[in-house]
Amino acid sequence: MEQLGKYFFNLDVMWGALPAMLEGFALTLEIAVAVVLIGITSGLLLAIVRAFQIRPLNWLLVFLVDLLRALPQLVVIMIVYFALPYAGIQLSSIVSTIVSLAAILAAVSEEIFWAGITIVPKGQWEAARSTGLGFLTTLIHVVLPQAIRVAIPPLTNWTIAITKGTALGAAVAVPEIIGQALSVQSIVANPSPLTLGALMYLVIFAPLVQLSRWIERRYGWAV
Repeated sequence: MEQLGKYFFNLDVMWGALPAMLEGFALTLEIAVAVVLIGITSGLLLAIVRAFQIRPLNWLLVFLVDLLRALPQLVVIMIVYFALPYAGIQLSSIVSTIVSLAAILAAVSEEIFWAGITIVPKGQWEAARSTGLGFLTTLIHVVLPQAIRVAIPPLTNWTIAITKGTALGAAVAVPEIIGQALSVQSIVANPSPLTLGALMYLVIFAPLVQLSRWIERRYGWAV
């Protein structure tokens, strides 16, 4: 137990690492917020595009969505950061991480929103159209409000799971929580900063888990 405390719960090392870790904490929050906003918004827009049933576009959309859902998050980050420069697209490590995780969340969100859209009974489409509403108006004002409520429970769970992938940014030198912890650990030769990093992730994501439960109870709707 003494060795465990010395190497993983060393308060002196944690205190010395705190300034750098707080910088990583702030960056992790910024990346997570950007991923959520971009990913969910993009996913909803893609689901709306898919609803128009333009076959060649839908085939391409389904292919890309399935591809992003199948690839591990770290692989996508590596491809965006290391491969895109050969195509003339140079992104920083932070932007690469945001783009990669947001793309994965968009793919997952699109499938969840699309499932919600398809669950809405066909009769509601027909009833709305019979009153003179156009396709897009029916989709936005009649179908999507129901589809979004159906999508809330799985969407909140997937959002938390994917945003935790911010830790993978350390693989491309993003100075987020884990990146800062590894940097300090290499200097002090003590893994206690990793323990501090784990506590910081709890500070971020434990309240988000509780918030997701509240959102599900408050706004979720199973049909």
